[in-house]
Amino acid sequence: MTTQRGQDLSTFPVHLGLGATAVAQPAFTGMPWYEAYGARVAADGAEGRLVALHTFTEPWDAWEMHPKGHEVVLCTAGEITLVQEVDGAEVRVTLRAGEYAINPPGVWHTADVSAPATALFITAGEGTEGRPR
Repeated sequence: MTTQRGQDLSTFPVHLGLGATAVAQPAFTGMPWYEAYGARVAADGAEGRLVALHTFTEPWDAWEMHPKGHEVVLCTAGEITLVQEVDGAEVRVTLRAGEYAINPPGVWHTADVSAPATALFITAGEGTEGRPR
């Protein structure tokens, strides 16, 4: 019998692609990683999804927006407040472990934390844009 260890999602995100595929990605190395990821999975277009796990110790310093699909944000530990910009107003949704929210396509969003918090993201990332907070 052979025993193997699973992959750490916070290090090795997964791409969900066309044909119900799931492909482990190279180790996440920071923001420039996303550009290389986009090039690797470009053929899947708007139907591709990135599954990633991130821990935050401070509020985000930027806004982001995914124009071509929804994003699921699932808090797995701690508490994170998702801030969405809807019709010119900020809508805040506080998530605790096991709770989720959905960022609709085209909705700018950011997040606040006051203590370490971890969240799982399932993102339709094609065309993602960012701006300073």
